[in-house]
Amino acid sequence: MDIAQTLPAETPFGGELERRPRLLVVDDQPVNVQLLYRVFAADHQVFAATEGNKALEIARQQQPDLILLDVVMPELDGFEVCQRLKADQLTRDIPVIFLTANADPESEAHGLDVGAVDFIGKPFNTKVVRARVKTHVTLKRQGDLLRRWVFLDGLTGIANRRHFDERLAVEWARIQRSGAPLSVLLIDVDHFKRFNDSHGHQSGDDCLRRVAAALASGLQRPTDLVARYGGEEFVCLLPDTDGYGAQHMAEQLRQRVHQETQPGVSGAPWPAVTVSIGVGSARLDLMHSADDLLREADLNLYRAKKAGRNAVRAGAAALSA
Repeated sequence: MDIAQTLPAETPFGGELERRPRLLVVDDQPVNVQLLYRVFAADHQVFAATEGNKALEIARQQQPDLILLDVVMPELDGFEVCQRLKADQLTRDIPVIFLTANADPESEAHGLDVGAVDFIGKPFNTKVVRARVKTHVTLKRQGDLLRRWVFLDGLTGIANRRHFDERLAVEWARIQRSGAPLSVLLIDVDHFKRFNDSHGHQSGDDCLRRVAAALASGLQRPTDLVARYGGEEFVCLLPDTDGYGAQHMAEQLRQRVHQETQPGVSGAPWPAVTVSIGVGSARLDLMHSADDLLREADLNLYRAKKAGRNAVRAGAAALSA
């Protein structure tokens, strides 16, 4: 069972504090899910799951700000779900509040030991639940902001190379366990040196900021990441995306950058810019590390430039090129 209200996509590093908080409700009793949905739907984006594995999947995909988690559930109980959340780098910083009828001291202590930030017994007072959710969401966002500064590119406001490298390592380890697809896009602003020479470095900086904004706004899921890779190069990390999906996304981003840097759209006093994009998609039968994935994307980027730029290139043939 999933309940979600659709909101406009936010960029990974912009507008995050202005959006409504994401809340994941996990309970095997639909009546409890519906009750909490009614409590929070007006000012939260609410997701829901009635079993543990689905909760883990939604937590990874949607990156909620807080999880309200029942303890007694079939298959995976709440304690096991919480332990798995805290063992995953993508979900370990999401606060968990247990909501359960098992409110004895031993259960509460165990819940806090496995990583929960709070423990509320059933039946619960909705005003108390709302107050505690508000407190922990505020603390979560403050922590996110501090972490974000460490992983922020100072010029463009998107993720920096350090953040990308750490996320890539996490995703590579994940696909080795699960076999899930993973793709990266290497993106280069075409003829950027010529642009700087013609329009000056201040305009060059403005150009990079506009390209970064176009790329960030073009990503479709919270788990997708765009980062500045260095100079005029950018990189996108696309978990759970195969080669076909990555090539489609790359083409959308190529068109988006060109459209959103048009003088009539951006208001910039210089012509629209274009980008070349190389696609790399993980193949565990041939690739031994994340470096091989980046190498494929880099070789495909070279092919895109060689083809005349303002192009997307993909395909496994790049590894042997």
